[in-house]
Amino acid sequence: MYSWTRTFATVLTLGIGALTWARSPVLEAPSTSPAGKALSLSARGNGKATFYLIGPSHVLKRTVELGQNIPIAGEDLMAAGIYQLVLCASDGCANKTVQILPAEASRLSFLLHPSRVPVSARNAVNATALVFDRYHNIVLAPTKVNFRINLAGQPASERSVTTNRGIGSFVMDSRPTQGTLEVKASLGDVTEPRVIQQVASEACHLKMNATTSGRKVNLQTDPIRDCAGNPLPDGTIVSFTKLDSAGKSTVDTPIKKERATAQFNVSGPARISVACGVVVGNEVALGGKL
Repeated sequence: MYSWTRTFATVLTLGIGALTWARSPVLEAPSTSPAGKALSLSARGNGKATFYLIGPSHVLKRTVELGQNIPIAGEDLMAAGIYQLVLCASDGCANKTVQILPAEASRLSFLLHPSRVPVSARNAVNATALVFDRYHNIVLAPTKVNFRINLAGQPASERSVTTNRGIGSFVMDSRPTQGTLEVKASLGDVTEPRVIQQVASEACHLKMNATTSGRKVNLQTDPIRDCAGNPLPDGTIVSFTKLDSAGKSTVDTPIKKERATAQFNVSGPARISVACGVVVGNEVALGGKL
């Protein structure tokens, strides 16, 4: 008798627990979904309940009817990240977690560095593209980005890079000829162009000539170019240094039309040298040994 009564009590307790569980709301949702896509959640139970959507960018609260699907508009799911879905009724709450993934890649942000670079410089140009979906989420899935490299007067070249966690980049040497270097990054129908300026490198074979008129010495360089034959831009500073009995003096003068000029008054024997940046040119001796 005691054994039967105990068994009946146990069964009754389990039955009441099962009924209580059956009355609690049940929420069903996918584990993942792409950004911007509408969802329809299954909400089992009876009566009214309060539904909460807690996402990375906003929170949504709504009264719903249990036993009916709960629609969530795509505009409430545009930010990628983890969303908490909570459904609460008078007899309990149910919750689910949904990961909203970035949508298909459709936008580019493209950086080309630096804005000005010497010619023939090794690994001097850095191109970096960041890939986003239409909702401005960075797309972490590997995505191929195409780059087209074009220098005026030169054949264009192309290069493809697969992104890693949304970033695709490469470095390249600057071209041997000065001018505008354009790089276009493309993703499907989206193209982002960027332009940098390639300028002449350091002067090469720097040479000057001197003519005298009494105590005055007029100095002029030959056309100043880099080792690839590119003329250094006007405004580049050239330094002329004179050493004579009056001491040492220096004149800094800009290049104009590929040449630089200077004038000194000398006292007796003199030596004059020329330099441009790290490059030292020839030296002129006047009036014998100093």
